[in-house]
Amino acid sequence: MYSLETRSRGVQERTFCKWLNTKLEMNGYPPMTSLVNDLSDGVRLIQLMEIMGDTSLGRYNKNPRIRVQKAENVNKALEFITSRGVKLTNIGPEDIIDGNLKLILGMIWTLILRFTIADISEEGLSAKEAGRMDLLCSCALIHRHRPDLLDYDKLVKTDRRGNTILAFTIAAEHLNIPQLLEVEDLCDSNHPDERSVMTYIASFFHAFSSMDQAETVSRRVEKFAELMQSVWVSRNDYERRIRILLSALSGTQSQWAATPFSGTYTDAKELSMDFATYKQTTKRAWVTERQDLATLFGNVQTKLKTYGLRDYVPPSGLALSDLDEAWKRLLAAEATRSRAINAQIREIKESLRKQFADLANDFERRLHAISNKLTAIEGTLESQQQQVQEIQTRLPALKGVLANVASVEAECAAANVEENDYTVFTCQDLEFELELLNLSVGQKIAFIDNQIVSRNMTNLTPAQLEQFESAFRYFDKDETNTLSLPEMTAALASLGIVYTDEDMILIFEDLTQAYGAVTYEAFINLLVDITEDQTSPEQLREAFRGIATDKPFVTELDLRIAHLPQPAIDYLREAMPRTSKEAGEPEYDYERWLDDVFA
Repeated sequence: MYSLETRSRGVQERTFCKWLNTKLEMNGYPPMTSLVNDLSDGVRLIQLMEIMGDTSLGRYNKNPRIRVQKAENVNKALEFITSRGVKLTNIGPEDIIDGNLKLILGMIWTLILRFTIADISEEGLSAKEAGRMDLLCSCALIHRHRPDLLDYDKLVKTDRRGNTILAFTIAAEHLNIPQLLEVEDLCDSNHPDERSVMTYIASFFHAFSSMDQAETVSRRVEKFAELMQSVWVSRNDYERRIRILLSALSGTQSQWAATPFSGTYTDAKELSMDFATYKQTTKRAWVTERQDLATLFGNVQTKLKTYGLRDYVPPSGLALSDLDEAWKRLLAAEATRSRAINAQIREIKESLRKQFADLANDFERRLHAISNKLTAIEGTLESQQQQVQEIQTRLPALKGVLANVASVEAECAAANVEENDYTVFTCQDLEFELELLNLSVGQKIAFIDNQIVSRNMTNLTPAQLEQFESAFRYFDKDETNTLSLPEMTAALASLGIVYTDEDMILIFEDLTQAYGAVTYEAFINLLVDITEDQTSPEQLREAFRGIATDKPFVTELDLRIAHLPQPAIDYLREAMPRTSKEAGEPEYDYERWLDDVFA
């Protein structure tokens, strides 16, 4: 069983012999059959050096018969090898003549490194690394350069023998790469001879290098055509895009110039919002496009300068300088547009201030005039009644005017008008004053009506009328000139007139049915009926004496014990004079009060 070294030497001898034969056969020399025998006379070695060095070594012994002649030939070849910068270690003419296979193989390997493998690189793969490649890698190389011959992705990566045979076959039939190795040299050993594999793989690199050189001219033309096409596409793209951008800039400015201001704040604010949206969207897109166009133009010029070609000159009106000028016009138009919108908004706000102030001031003057007229009313009660009613007919129209004031104030609020130097009034102020005027007119009408009623009550003394009117006004809390059931009950009680709840309800219902409500007239007529029936000054004195338990004064406690309603107690406390007593519970002089009332 051969050792690994012996087996590798046998593979190398066969591989190197085939490799040398490819050189000889290409130049018309017969092939060798044995490195030891065929190289011993130096003839084949000289022929190989002339082929590899592409030069003539001069005269030599073509048919050497004696050892000296063979030595001369071998020495000539070795000197040539040395002259080419190849170092030969531990080998001399006698080693080749005597057939020292180990040294002969070392020499041939040195020649292979110098004339075939040196400086080979493909896709970052050095020649030395090629020694670790197998024929699967060769399949990958074939697929890389000639995908029409082999589809690497379809290979069964575990089929080492099949892939090796396939690579050998394709290389020999389609790439003119002789089969320097046998299938067994690669597949039957876990450690194929590295030098033999490198020698064979180098043939692939040389074959593909030749193919690349054949394609160089066409690729150069193709590359130039691709460059010019790329420049042409970029130029067309630049011209198309700059035309679109210039047109957009011009169109927007024309649109702004043709857009009128309607004069309303809402429309002006909408224009302002549209302008802000334009700056955040359209304008930013244009800024980006402008930068992209500058970059595109620069790229075109860079490509042309890189290959020494003439600079690109855009058509008239499409240069970057034209775009710069258009951009300056856009910025000027933007400034004009912004100033116009802001001025319009300021003008509208000022107009709204003046409009509101005019309406508000005029409304307040009308209110003041009506109020003065109400205050100046004079004449007979009937005449005063007629004048107040005429004033009352003018009040509904003021509500419509106030609605206009409120509408303009709403416009001011929508326009963010917060200050107004033309008026001190707000719509709320005017609304309050109008309500106050309505109330004053109503009170004036009620007062005149009550005075007419009082005037017609001839069977009551003025003091009684004043007392009854005072009680009515006091308990008319909502100032409607009518009394509710609780209010009527309290008013009567304050006058010392007390009924049961059932009787009070009956009286209230009778008055409501007769008068529509317990008006001042209904209240006075009720008191007339009561006073004529049962209430004389003396009767009232007796009633108060009963409540006071015959004391000359009455206290709040006395009134509460008599079950008078709280509103009546409150009224009597305010109406009756207090005694001179300062300490203790307040005492009220009912006798003096009744004297004053019935005087």
